[in-house]
Amino acid sequence: MTEASEVEAAAWPGRWLAMSVLIAASFMNLLDATIVNVALPVIGRDLNAHSSSLEWIVAGYVMVFALALMPCGRLGDIIGKKRMFLLGVGFFTLASACSGAAPNIGALVVARLCQGLGAAIMAPQVLALVQDMFASKERSSAFSLFGIASGIAIVSGPLIGGWLIAVDLFGLEWRSIFYINVPVGIAAVIAGRILIPDIAASERPMLDTTGVIIIASAFVLLIFPLVEARRFGWPLWCFAMIAAAFPVFAAFYFFERRRDRNGLSQLLPVSLMRNHAYALGGFIALMFYSTPAGLFMTFAIFLQQGFGFTPLEAGLSTIPFPLGAFLSAFTNSRLSDRFLKGRILAASAVMAVGYLALFIVVQHADRDLAIIDFALPLFICGFSLGMTASPLFQIILSDVPARDAGSASGALQAIQQAGSALGIAIASALFFSMIAQRQQAGAEMANAYVAGFSASIGYMILAMVTVFVAAIFMPAPALRASGVKAEPGGMMPGL
Repeated sequence: MTEASEVEAAAWPGRWLAMSVLIAASFMNLLDATIVNVALPVIGRDLNAHSSSLEWIVAGYVMVFALALMPCGRLGDIIGKKRMFLLGVGFFTLASACSGAAPNIGALVVARLCQGLGAAIMAPQVLALVQDMFASKERSSAFSLFGIASGIAIVSGPLIGGWLIAVDLFGLEWRSIFYINVPVGIAAVIAGRILIPDIAASERPMLDTTGVIIIASAFVLLIFPLVEARRFGWPLWCFAMIAAAFPVFAAFYFFERRRDRNGLSQLLPVSLMRNHAYALGGFIALMFYSTPAGLFMTFAIFLQQGFGFTPLEAGLSTIPFPLGAFLSAFTNSRLSDRFLKGRILAASAVMAVGYLALFIVVQHADRDLAIIDFALPLFICGFSLGMTASPLFQIILSDVPARDAGSASGALQAIQQAGSALGIAIASALFFSMIAQRQQAGAEMANAYVAGFSASIGYMILAMVTVFVAAIFMPAPALRASGVKAEPGGMMPGL
């Protein structure tokens, strides 16, 4: 940003009012990421949906969000951040209304995919608009507000979802969790048109459309068979799709390398893919963020279908996890950039122990299972997640050149969301496959769900062990040398 634009941003008279619009839209987006899980069993019963369709309600949303995040961020620079933000909020609101009105599971999945696209159009513009509207001395306060709003949204999502279903507002049952977005979205579009400044970008880079298509194809080849294979009995084409994903990922690298040699813009700069710290950190982030997403997809179904919890009770059961993640922010702020690698190793190990404690609780589950039984393991996991996420983002971005900072941060957030989609697919596949096997063997419903949820937790333990081992090989951080830091918006877990 130029010196002139800094003066203009500092002089913008309505920046704090505009900030309230950005926070409201972000809150709506984050709330929707957590509110749906507790409604899945009710949706399944009402729409007579197969378990894989329920997976797509969550996995499809985060997968589209992940795939569209980087290109939509780039489009904000090309056609204008305000225009893209308003388009994203409007499209997200329309998709929310369609989700609430969905007559069948197919229509609901399509509407959720559209919600993910709307969120991807909206989300990258928020932090970019803050950069434009505020002077550097005010940005820390603005980002702090986002952190508070994110924490409240993540904590309150399961509670609001459970409460809306419990009170059955206007007889809408689960549909109200989507309709709640409509008045907020409409208000945000109207207020945004008036309050948000339309600041032209200093540069207008070209969009790497072919790169978007290649990387999207690779993720679809990987995730689609993981979700759908169980429905078809794991046929050969599922394994063929998974195998084909890896050469397509390789093709993406070679295509981006050719664009780099020709001096063309790249969706993900080749310099980042060659950066050891960034590449290893991206793999760690992929594995790390796969665990909370997989956990909450299966946890709500385990409680409600396996043990008869109400949606509100299931929502209350999840609160210790996001509460722990939220409270960890205070510890991270005191530690700042000290002991970054040590914090990742210690917190990932403790998080694995937390999942192991949850596994033990589930193994001893019976009909007297209560909300309080999960509180300590989930709090440990949530606090450990927060303690790992902040230093992880700082180390990954510490060796990134300043010229690639924006692309690196955006790509890292996309990797985070892709990890969530992958975790949902793997954990759900283990969960539902084990349940089907146990029920076919004549096991009681509760025992079958215990076996299924235990299998999914087993993946989470293995994933965290992988994170710990990979983190050992991370290079020492070079924060002072590069001056690149993670954007605050990238640190919040997508639960």
